[in-house]
Amino acid sequence: MSIPPHRRPEVLAVATISLFLIVVFPLLNAHGIVSDFTINLWGKYLCFALLAISVDLLWGYTGLLSLGQSMFFALGGYMLGMHLMLLIGEQGVYAQAGKNPHLLPDFMVFLGHTYLPAFWQPFYSFAFSALMVVVMPGLLALVFGFLAFRSRIKGVYFSILTQALTYGAALLFFRNNLLMGGNNGFTDFKVLLGADLREAGTQRGLFVATAVILLVVYVGCRVLSRTKFGLVQQAIRDGENRVLFSGYASAHFKLFIFVLSAAIASVGGALYVPQVGGINPSVMTPDKSLEAVVWVAVGGRGTLVGPIVGAISINALKSWATKEFPDYWLLILGSLFILVVLFLPGGLVSLPKRLAPYWQKLTGRKPAAANDDPVPAVKP
Repeated sequence: MSIPPHRRPEVLAVATISLFLIVVFPLLNAHGIVSDFTINLWGKYLCFALLAISVDLLWGYTGLLSLGQSMFFALGGYMLGMHLMLLIGEQGVYAQAGKNPHLLPDFMVFLGHTYLPAFWQPFYSFAFSALMVVVMPGLLALVFGFLAFRSRIKGVYFSILTQALTYGAALLFFRNNLLMGGNNGFTDFKVLLGADLREAGTQRGLFVATAVILLVVYVGCRVLSRTKFGLVQQAIRDGENRVLFSGYASAHFKLFIFVLSAAIASVGGALYVPQVGGINPSVMTPDKSLEAVVWVAVGGRGTLVGPIVGAISINALKSWATKEFPDYWLLILGSLFILVVLFLPGGLVSLPKRLAPYWQKLTGRKPAAANDDPVPAVKP
């Protein structure tokens, strides 16, 4: 299948960047040119890019502004985190001190437990844990989405409900009696699939896996947006009543996208945990979802590429600004968001199109055909 002319620059850019991230960047790390800290940091950025894509699927392509995507991101992290905690075994602090003969996670020993709860036991299996990364958030999204979309809840009411759900989940996970680590969550992971998580080679492998999965998710979402389903999805965004009058059950489309976006965010969270080395309830608080919305808006809503650009660029800026200007980071982020909304509503990915007339004046060349994908300016 031939690539439309206006798509060729995007395809070329994605292929080049993917080659760099999957092949070149890890090789530079293996030869000591790129530090282990840098590749670990960029692995985290790519996990955030998966979260941003999940927000864009809902907001940019379906018109549903969810403020609960961080909850699904964190749930994926917790599902894999349970497996990683069980693998600590004899390397745990209490086990080494001879105070943990049952090899329970350290936080359980601290809380006085002497046996492993039944719902923890299946997580000894990596396959079960990987399955739960998708199933648990997907099931929650299915139940919540069914109830919300059946009641035709949309707009700001949908945003408020997802925010309330996320806030409630965070409060629940902060409780010690849930047996999910409480305030401290899970940390001090040792191995994954027999590989030492503290070794540079393991972190490099996780980085490559994250880059590959991000590419697969991007391509899959791009293909989906070009199908009949994707066109109906975008029609719901632009005018749901007209879709209903055309005979389509818009609630079914929205429910499918909501579950799919939850699964994508959850996979990002599962990849985030072994690279960062921990997970706690603060990751699922509503402000984390708001940050993801900012990434999408700054990068370019409704473009798939934009959320990736936004997530990576803003988090890279955050890493620099919190070191150089720690007291002003939130002001910098807020100012950036305001400037983009006011003067660059199409996000960073719209810059080439906006600069094309100036390039034409300088070179006398005719600008390339405009991409028909970007969404109009974000409505409050």
